Amino acid sequence: MKAKSAKRKKKKNKNKDLNKEIIGIIIISLGILALFSMHSASTGYVGDFIENKFKVIAGFGSFLLPYIILFIGILFSLNKLKLKENKRSISLVIIFLCFLIFLHINYFNKVEIDEKTAFIELLNDSIKAGELAKGGGIIGALFSYLTLKLFGVVGTYILIVCLTLISFLNLTNISIVEIMRKFFGVLKKIVRNSLKSIKDFVYVDKKEDKKEEIYEEEKIKVNVKNNIENIQEVDKNRIEEKIKILDFTNELKKKEDKKERNTDFEKNDISIDKDRNGNNSEDNISFEVLETQGYESIESYKLPETKLLRQSKYKKDPSEKKEILNKANRLEETLSNFGIKANVIQISKGPSITRFELQPAPGVKVSRIVNLTNDIALSLASSDIRIEAPIPGKSAIGIEVPNQNKAIVSLREIFESDEFEKVDTKIPFALGKDIAGKPIVTNIEKMPHLLIAGATGSGKSVCINTLITSILFKAKPDEVKLLLIDPKVVELSVYNGIPHLLIPVVTDPKKAAGALNWAVQEMTKRYNLFAKFGVRDIFSYNNKANVDEEIEKLPQIVVIIDELADLMMVSPGEVEDSICRLAQMARAAGIHLIIATQRPSVDVITGTIKANIPSRIAFSVSSQADSRTILDMGGAEKLLGKGDMLFYPVGASKPKRIQGAYIDEKEVEKIVNYLKEQSSSNYQEEIIDDIEKEVSIDSDNSDDLLPKAIELVVEEGQASISYLQRKLRIGYARAARLIDDMEERGIVGGHEGSKPRKVLISKDDLDNLKEN
Repeated sequence: MKAKSAKRKKKKNKNKDLNKEIIGIIIISLGILALFSMHSASTGYVGDFIENKFKVIAGFGSFLLPYIILFIGILFSLNKLKLKENKRSISLVIIFLCFLIFLHINYFNKVEIDEKTAFIELLNDSIKAGELAKGGGIIGALFSYLTLKLFGVVGTYILIVCLTLISFLNLTNISIVEIMRKFFGVLKKIVRNSLKSIKDFVYVDKKEDKKEEIYEEEKIKVNVKNNIENIQEVDKNRIEEKIKILDFTNELKKKEDKKERNTDFEKNDISIDKDRNGNNSEDNISFEVLETQGYESIESYKLPETKLLRQSKYKKDPSEKKEILNKANRLEETLSNFGIKANVIQISKGPSITRFELQPAPGVKVSRIVNLTNDIALSLASSDIRIEAPIPGKSAIGIEVPNQNKAIVSLREIFESDEFEKVDTKIPFALGKDIAGKPIVTNIEKMPHLLIAGATGSGKSVCINTLITSILFKAKPDEVKLLLIDPKVVELSVYNGIPHLLIPVVTDPKKAAGALNWAVQEMTKRYNLFAKFGVRDIFSYNNKANVDEEIEKLPQIVVIIDELADLMMVSPGEVEDSICRLAQMARAAGIHLIIATQRPSVDVITGTIKANIPSRIAFSVSSQADSRTILDMGGAEKLLGKGDMLFYPVGASKPKRIQGAYIDEKEVEKIVNYLKEQSSSNYQEEIIDDIEKEVSIDSDNSDDLLPKAIELVVEEGQASISYLQRKLRIGYARAARLIDDMEERGIVGGHEGSKPRKVLISKDDLDNLKEN
């Protein structure tokens, strides 16, 4: 029964819908016929009749009646003509009635509607006027007569205006206040642009004609209230323009003709004879090596000058300013479309990215803006963006957008900056420029160790070259020594022969473990010296050496490893142990570690290494997991590559985005050749011998722990790698080599799967071997 009743209801509903559609089609047809009747004489007697009656009913407004009929027919067909739910339709009818009243009053303005005026006479006049398509017809006559009687002429006009505005608001859902605000905003914008055009035409900025301004930075501070319509002045010196365009090089002092720095050594152990023309030659250089010092002290040594480096060239693009403001406008509109109110309060244009600083309205969650990363990138037509929420030290959110024209930061600019010249250390690191174009120079002593990681081609090798060059431009060979480890062979070999090297660049991974082991021994020796003389660090020790001539100064040592992954593959245990010991204790001894890798995975950058190296630099990586391995947070996966980095020094709350300084191979070769001309290399043979001994031991398949390992396995009666690892506290690789050595000597048996190996000799046999 229920099913039958449901079917009946469906049939009734279908019939109702069909009936409404049929009625709608009839009404639409009448509307079309009426439309043609009003504008054409080809509709016959029916058309003439409709035209005549429409004009009598509505007068001049009869031309709108066909459109109203069409509108009603369409609503009827779509089943949307409901009185309760059709406020818009009613609003449209009210507007039409007000229009007819207005037409009628204007046409019959000379007729006084009072008690003497007969209603019938007024109606006859209205019909005659309507036939001529004038006035408001019968409808206009009826309603105008009523309103004029009740409110008079003035009151009728007020009523018409009031009803029209209310109906218009109901019909469009648009606020009049909003319309007025937009109108005056557009008007204000037109006036401001006109004044600006006149000002730009009259005013010529002389600073743009200067040839010294090469590299452009825009620091734009805007206070945007209505889609960047009101830009407040934020720079004190800004008078002519509301946006100040600064040049990157304005912050750098141009010192083409620098004074030569006086870098004479206090001890004259090598004399360099110059011919009268002042030219150095190999025949004129005599060397006298001091045995007590272990390295050459140079009588006359000049630090490299910045003229060895290239100066960057960057052409100014006048359209950049307009483009940045357009992006700021689009950014605000995009957030507004998602219901987020935020104003751009400052824009900072750097070498490779532009940061828009957003100030959200009260009550807006930061996470809402962060979640719109992809939508913002789409709106700004950008490949990718990075959001810093919030910016440290500011109540704002940073939207970092890549520049279309990326500028190269030359290392020369950083070296000529006040930041580099004022840095009080012999081991500085000229990183590059931040988002605002400010040169960033840090002190390796404060790091005190650094981990650099990033994908291939992201800028790691250039970063290491800038680090080494920064030290060479500040330090003399007896003040800082370098220990370079380059398993890739080709990256750091160019520095062979400079006087700052302790030994030639280490390229063999087996020798690299020995070099790190020497660094650990050197650290221990230095601490013993500090304890002997009652000092706590290298600076106190060297200060004492300045007073007491018998005490020899110690140079600071910077150990640079260009590819950690290769070393971890050859001897992970020994390398990790050496790195951890140096990272934990070497700072006070004046030894600093710089480690770089292109494979930032947990098996290369282990938890122990990360825990002991607090300062990090992350270049572009392929995934967020790699970024977390380096920085313990995401962000590096959104970097642009080519020197774009996140610098996370010890003590910082968040990493800082920097465009790294660039130095090419030719510039490096110039500096190396200059240093070789100043002084020859004097490698320390003792270090080389120590490393060679360790390598020879490994190559002979023997180990100094082998006798002790043999005693342990003979006493235990069985041998396994894990047993040796526990007892001798060594890594897996070394324990495996000990087992292989014992197998070759016939002390233990062969491999038997997961079982321990059999011991083939007894304790008596071992005693006999010791006696022999």
